[in-house]
Amino acid sequence: MDIKVLGALTAEINGKNIVPTAGKPRQILALLALRPGQVVPVPTLMEEIWDTDLPHSSLTTLQTYILQLRRMLTHALPTTHRPTGHSRGDSDAGDDGSGGARTAKDILATRYGGYLLQIPPDTVDAHRYEQLAAQGHKAFDHGHDADAARLLDQALSLWNEQALVDVPHGPVLHIETMRLHQSRLVTQERRIDAELRLGHHSELTAELTHLTARHPQHEGLHSQAMLALYRSGRQAAALDTYRRLRQRLIDELGVEPSPQLQRMHQAILTVDPRLDIIADPHHTPTYDLYTT
Repeated sequence: MDIKVLGALTAEINGKNIVPTAGKPRQILALLALRPGQVVPVPTLMEEIWDTDLPHSSLTTLQTYILQLRRMLTHALPTTHRPTGHSRGDSDAGDDGSGGARTAKDILATRYGGYLLQIPPDTVDAHRYEQLAAQGHKAFDHGHDADAARLLDQALSLWNEQALVDVPHGPVLHIETMRLHQSRLVTQERRIDAELRLGHHSELTAELTHLTARHPQHEGLHSQAMLALYRSGRQAAALDTYRRLRQRLIDELGVEPSPQLQRMHQAILTVDPRLDIIADPHHTPTYDLYTT
């Protein structure tokens, strides 16, 4: 099985699509895919689908959605693996790519109080992303900048667009996708930090211009843009980046930029030689260069 949630929802067995067209079964499949090998309780699934407005037949309706998903699984499983004497139904079996003949009920399993997808976690792109990101963050913390940049870039390459962009979001999926998007932003910031420590500032200016436009109040990204522009010989552009951020924070939130960003701004004004130091034995993120 191969499931992608970091963009449009896709799920395939042996190249056959198992994503339902109806919204609520898609929500169930997405939520189960985000927690591979874990039981998702029935109340959690109901909350995702109906929030607090549960219909009287909610349990029966949920079971119907599960049945629909199992039927799609059955149709995707190879017919050559179906045991003799069984009809085409939830008892049909096949090889889902996890190492043996399994039935739809084996894959989308019922457990006390809930359901789970019994699939290896690495069949879901979000899990592969989180594994690579964790390895990249660890490399960054240990000062292995080239490894960190490579691993974090591999993690980010698994993203297509917004997570589950074509799936309706109830309260549970909303939290899950917000968590993934926040993780993606942190991973982007750390990858850029690693690239800056490798001296790739000129290559980063266009990307940072795009990111600061998408996240106009994000001080970490603005600090990186200021540093990359300054190191690229564009001091005026670095100062203008700070000026626009400061005005936005004052107009929209009524606050000044953080002290560390103000100190970086002052360092750019005074051409502080520390700004040009690439090697950093303390492995300091860009935003924290002027913490004190």
